[in-house]
Amino acid sequence: MQTGYYSSAAGMVTQFNRLDTIANNLANVNTNGYKENNLIVGDFMRLYKEKRDDLPNANNTKEAAQFINRTMAKAPQIVDAYTNFTVGNMQKTSNQLDLALSRDNLFFAVKTPEGVRLTRDGSFTLDDEGKLVTKQGYEVLGNDYAKSKEGITFSTTDTVINIDKNGQISTNVPGSLNLTQNKKLFIASVDNLKYLQKEGDNLYKLDDMKRMHGNEESGAVVQGFVEKSNVNAVKMMTQLIETNRLVGMYQKAMDAQMNDMDRDAIEKIARK
Repeated sequence: MQTGYYSSAAGMVTQFNRLDTIANNLANVNTNGYKENNLIVGDFMRLYKEKRDDLPNANNTKEAAQFINRTMAKAPQIVDAYTNFTVGNMQKTSNQLDLALSRDNLFFAVKTPEGVRLTRDGSFTLDDEGKLVTKQGYEVLGNDYAKSKEGITFSTTDTVINIDKNGQISTNVPGSLNLTQNKKLFIASVDNLKYLQKEGDNLYKLDDMKRMHGNEESGAVVQGFVEKSNVNAVKMMTQLIETNRLVGMYQKAMDAQMNDMDRDAIEKIARK
């Protein structure tokens, strides 16, 4: 059995997974509020150097050498995946319905057919009924949603909409420029960001909604701005080049295993 061939094939599959992740990040480099995905590839030598003193076999023994040889034959693989939730750049739009969050672990809550979801994309708009919705048409929730079961609605006379840093909405009194308080945005945070699962439409799902909490005094809402993607396009392009080269290297290793080494072995056997 040619363990080198299978290790190279597994390594190539790992790099294909990296390519998918990098391509998805690059495709969303201009998506408002998008957060970069990353993969962690298993690296035996690094783990061995960190843990070799804890191994059951002493160094420089036959058993230790066998352990190293067996482990080195194992193929590289994806051992973990995570999302980088650092805040992206803020872009000014001067649109009174565009909102951004200036701190991480804060989200807008929206109502979808599948239930409540979280998003960092604050490029909101009004539907035909005057409800505040996302670009996909999902209702943006207020902090009283648990009781009212309703989103945030504006009337046709609300020509001035002011939203403060805590998400408190104020609108003009009909026929004047004086402001009166309306509803307040529900600004959510979660116990641990690892519990968030990405869905389509730039949404996040929580496996247990009890992990979500409201922030009445978040101090992070910025009106007239949108948060851009936190993907570093230059870094992603560098990783893309690196990954493509690794795929080529694994392909050459597989070709050497199946063609050159096999042919050499067959010729030696034939001579005997």
